[in-house]
Amino acid sequence: MKKAIITCLLGCAALVATAQDTYRIPVKGAHETMQTGRYEPTWESLKTHQTPEWFRDAKFGIWAHWGPQCVEGSGDWMARALYMEGSREYRHHVRNYGHPSEVGFKDILPLFKAEKWDPEALVERYKRCGAQYFFVLGNHHDNYDLWDSQYQPWNSKNIGPKRDILDGWAKAAKKAGLPLGISFHADHAWTWYEPAQRYDLQGEKAGVWYDGNLTKADGKGKWWEGLDPQMLYQQQHPMSQGSWDNGRIHAQWGWGNGACPPSQEFVNNFYDRTLDAINRYQPDLIYFDVTVLPFYPLSDCGMKIATHLYNKNPRGVVFGKILDDEQRKALTWDVERGAPNEIIPEPWQTCNCIGGWHYTTSIYQRNEYKTAKTVVKQLVDIVSKNGNLLLSIPLRADGTYDEKEAQVLDDLEAWMKVNGESIFGTRPWVKFGEGPVAEQDVKINAQGFNDGVFSNMDWRDIRFNQTAKYLYVTAMGWPNDVERSTLNDEHSKLVIKSLAKGNPYFKKSISSVYLLGHGKLKARQTAEGLEVQLPQPCNKIAPVLRIQK
Repeated sequence: MKKAIITCLLGCAALVATAQDTYRIPVKGAHETMQTGRYEPTWESLKTHQTPEWFRDAKFGIWAHWGPQCVEGSGDWMARALYMEGSREYRHHVRNYGHPSEVGFKDILPLFKAEKWDPEALVERYKRCGAQYFFVLGNHHDNYDLWDSQYQPWNSKNIGPKRDILDGWAKAAKKAGLPLGISFHADHAWTWYEPAQRYDLQGEKAGVWYDGNLTKADGKGKWWEGLDPQMLYQQQHPMSQGSWDNGRIHAQWGWGNGACPPSQEFVNNFYDRTLDAINRYQPDLIYFDVTVLPFYPLSDCGMKIATHLYNKNPRGVVFGKILDDEQRKALTWDVERGAPNEIIPEPWQTCNCIGGWHYTTSIYQRNEYKTAKTVVKQLVDIVSKNGNLLLSIPLRADGTYDEKEAQVLDDLEAWMKVNGESIFGTRPWVKFGEGPVAEQDVKINAQGFNDGVFSNMDWRDIRFNQTAKYLYVTAMGWPNDVERSTLNDEHSKLVIKSLAKGNPYFKKSISSVYLLGHGKLKARQTAEGLEVQLPQPCNKIAPVLRIQK
């Protein structure tokens, strides 16, 4: 085994060191055929594809990031963490379901029933909240396909709901007239599931292997007889360097730093499954939770999938993370739970969630969901910088959201109904904003994860965006009582510095503005800024001013 591990590490180092577009694990011998046409699987070719205008206009999507990891309610990545001795998820699993040597994630799959799932009602609800496109989970790192997959027997048609989940979502999106997106995450199951190869180091089960090492032959007489656990866990390979360090996977996410490289068979299988879903459900968008593209730079798998979608659907969008400037011309940049603090020339997207990526009972119990106010602040900030927001509303395993999430949706719908014109179809102004956060040097942590900065914005932070006819000015809250005008204590004064008299950005004199949801307001330009007297709040979240250009 030690010799195999050394070989794996040396091989991985050699693979990562290859030059761009030279692949040591190219897709070959796969069953699905890449769609040919205008685009080729090279960066130069893919850069000729432009992110379509419909996506730039859309601005806001909702994501059903939903699958069997919602069953236990212990949070995202629980199918990995239940194999980490002593972790919160491990303790919860052992206490409620059994020890991972006897009851592993494969045994949780039949408990995913989706018994109250109503895709049409859910999608229609999201549309009322302003969603202009709808995303679903095709598979997660747990490697379980949420459709009637012909290349992965561990799927929702065979196990759990006994339904083709993607088919239900796709039909609902089509009925609602929303573009469909599918996210694929299973390419990292190879390293993500490595803790399933472990065993307890302490206690009465010390030294007893977890179920990640089981094979098809071990299923005789079990509920999963005839199924091969290795088609789910993919663990018949040496562990990556430092695999017993639970946090090491993050440094190896781009297949470097000692990550054990995937097999040809695994790469081909992911490629076949992804093309199978694209061909069946005809998505307009596909998302990968990876550095750049699946298996990049080891394989051309991700490049070929992107090429397939672009050739099949000219209005298609393919998202990638941690992209350099050139790659952002070929793919649409996705930032997880965060945003840059500048206008980005190419369209981009933030993916975020009001709670955990998979339903987490403790977040519900502790009232830790993002409020609609936080969501709106982040959306307005993102739109001002040429971005879109894709927001996940976690569903329980039965396919429903809870009453606290319903309140978020209600509040979001109320704000969007009045103020949506300041979001949809807009473009950035000459500057994205002003105020304390706008003036900070806010850094992105790897692929994102800086959204806490933007959640803390208040009325002093102002964001701009525009259409051909109007400039929209949104304050991230209503001014505090200490800012009450001495002229009328029923009003609050908002000062927009960027629109001061003589400013270089907006040459037209401004004497009035329109407050969405209220009406026309008087305004006065001074050397300090455009002063606007606001009435009592006409919504619970943020005031939006409309100025004719």
